[in-house]
Amino acid sequence: MIGRSMRVFGTAGFIAGQEWIIVIVMAVVLIFGAKKIPELAKTFGKARGEYEKGKIEADKELADFKDGDKKKGSGTA
Repeated sequence: MIGRSMRVFGTAGFIAGQEWIIVIVMAVVLIFGAKKIPELAKTFGKARGEYEKGKIEADKELADFKDGDKKKGSGTA
């Protein structure tokens, strides 16, 4: 019983760092096939770009909102 649990922990220790990247890439290739990977990468790239645009836009709106509150607050004194 003890020997079996030690083997499980030994295997988990082997797959602990950068090896996960290899495992994930292999799983993606097996699931989607090599021909779909460039299409998936393009889609993820576009999604990331849209996320960044939204983040920048939200930051600008938040800054405008804060500036509007400062202007309203300074005139009532």
